[in-house]
Amino acid sequence: MQTILSIGLDAFAYGMALFIICIGLSLTMGLMRVVNLAHGAFAMIAGYIASYAARDLGMGYAIAIALAILGTIVISIPLERLLFRRIYGSPELTQVLMTIGITFCVIGITNYFFGPTLKTIPLPEALAQPVDVGFRTISAHRLFVIACGVVVATGLWFLIEKTAFGIKLRATVDNAAMADALGVRTQVVYAVSFAIAIGLAALGGVVGAEFLPIEPYYALRYMVTFLVVVSVGGAGSIPGAVVACIVLGAIDTTGRYLMPEFGNFFFYAAVIGIVCVFPRGFFGRAQ
Repeated sequence: MQTILSIGLDAFAYGMALFIICIGLSLTMGLMRVVNLAHGAFAMIAGYIASYAARDLGMGYAIAIALAILGTIVISIPLERLLFRRIYGSPELTQVLMTIGITFCVIGITNYFFGPTLKTIPLPEALAQPVDVGFRTISAHRLFVIACGVVVATGLWFLIEKTAFGIKLRATVDNAAMADALGVRTQVVYAVSFAIAIGLAALGGVVGAEFLPIEPYYALRYMVTFLVVVSVGGAGSIPGAVVACIVLGAIDTTGRYLMPEFGNFFFYAAVIGIVCVFPRGFFGRAQ
């Protein structure tokens, strides 16, 4: 029983790290209708900023997270205005080609300036120490990741379902021309939504660095994983993303604990089975 609980706790922490990163991609794909394969690149950029701030400049972990989020959003603003805005409403192939091109450019720049080594983000003593949860000890950082995931899920649900901005976003998605005619500034709605998605990717890239290490090929290495989570959960669905991350995290973690020689086999086998049963994902909507 203790082994099951231990695996479950690790799986839940891993799932929440995936959720924080992937929910931004789910929003851009499900609500903004943009297939942003550069999403992982922004998470990687945030990891590099946080690593430099915390390790090289000696700043605190909280300040490093804040700088990483703000810095990544600032970097994304000209990209959104000059590149992404041109592909809103474009065919999916156009979006894929442009965003994967951005990904390879970011990888090349990162590798050239920072080299191929892993980047660590030092944790404060409060998050580095173990915490006794009764049946085992777990690092406080993993509990922090779980808490961040719960806060992000709750906050996003409230923003989209209970605020005026959420109403404008849903109206823009359903009929951008009509929303624009009614006075909704659709370009501003898209820009703010994009910034939120990038900010979440940045947060996930930093707090999830223990599970998904930061290195130059991060964006390419985990691209399929992020897309899988969105597909299984259903693009644009917050509950779907939560369920997908928990289920896939549990399967992947259990497989690595019990049969590590199989690698990612159980993860992708589960994905194939889930997609066969739920073609639109757990909570996906018919388009």
